[in-house]
Amino acid sequence: MKRVPGILILFVLLLGMQWLILPDESQAIPAFARRNNLSCSTCHAPIPKLKPYGEDFAGDGFIIAENEKERDYVTAGDELLWLNKTFPISVRFDAYGVYNSRGEVKSDLQSPWGLKLMSGGTLAKNIGYYFYFYMSERGEVAGIEDSYVHFNDVFGIPLDVMVGQFQTSDPLMKRELRLTYEDYMIYKLKVGNSHANLAYDRGVMFAYGIEQTGTDLVFSFSNGNGKNAADEESGAFDIDAGKNIGLRLNQGITDHFSVGGYYYFGEESMSSDLKNKVTYIGPDFKAILGPVEVTAQYLLRKDTNPWFAETEAETETSGIVLEAVISPQLDRSRYYFTVLYNSIDQEQNIGTMGANSALYETATFGATYLMTRNLRLMAEYTRDLDNDANRMLIGLVSGF
Repeated sequence: MKRVPGILILFVLLLGMQWLILPDESQAIPAFARRNNLSCSTCHAPIPKLKPYGEDFAGDGFIIAENEKERDYVTAGDELLWLNKTFPISVRFDAYGVYNSRGEVKSDLQSPWGLKLMSGGTLAKNIGYYFYFYMSERGEVAGIEDSYVHFNDVFGIPLDVMVGQFQTSDPLMKRELRLTYEDYMIYKLKVGNSHANLAYDRGVMFAYGIEQTGTDLVFSFSNGNGKNAADEESGAFDIDAGKNIGLRLNQGITDHFSVGGYYYFGEESMSSDLKNKVTYIGPDFKAILGPVEVTAQYLLRKDTNPWFAETEAETETSGIVLEAVISPQLDRSRYYFTVLYNSIDQEQNIGTMGANSALYETATFGATYLMTRNLRLMAEYTRDLDNDANRMLIGLVSGF
């Protein structure tokens, strides 16, 4: 498999340069800010990236226990009813101007690139919900993506349960919260005719935290074939008999450093004789060094028969995501800088990522300026190291 250590060295050098020149100072939505009378900066720095408080808020089912007052709900004197007086709703609008040196269309006005209707809140004490509807994503109605009910502290222990539709990669690096136009590509990759990847799926996710040791455990149980429509005849969403499982272990070493590991397994079938077993395994780490937050992910994917051929042909795919977000004034910054490296290597050229490309390697450099807490301007440059091409863009991301 191809490896390019040079780009990793460049990545580290760039981080070092940022450290020298930048000064050092020691899934919430706008509906939550309106309801709780809090600034967006309470949970985000910048939008949509979550701060630790925002992660805790989302992890508690979008509930701030000390702010939950009966006057904010319709209870009708029924202790089993805890209904929001107002229905929380928000909008996200993304628009970009893009120049790409590849292809016939060099410049493109992608406005809007996405228009998203979001809602989330409380169903009952310790029970929350969240969903969004993409009214337009890349010019098409994408429909529902994230959509789940969240049970917090089940049985009075630190056990959370999510039921619905989510990304199986969410316990690793949340694609929806990234600051870049460039994606975390290994999570989206599908191999051959396989339906499985680490993007959206329907299922159940369990999360358990051990506060004394700083250990987090996440287990997912899902269909394994994405968010396709139900079969017209059977009404089933799953296309085969099997279910896929994911297991995530994360261990905090200090307040500023953690390491983790991920394992995912599933079996999919095209007929009783043609099957493919999919396995992901890999480590990750996160480090916060003053104004620099570094996250790294390595995943090895193995498919036993991704083409569902009569003669099995095993294939290995490896992916790297390496990201650094620089916040010069920490969560009070108005300027942010992002460095992102993506790499995908494959034994055979059979991957699909929307562009029918198997080998993928890019380096991305982005800058963000907050005009307001819920409107940010961004500029981004991506170097396609595999195809010797460049992409540049300017854009805005807003939530209201």
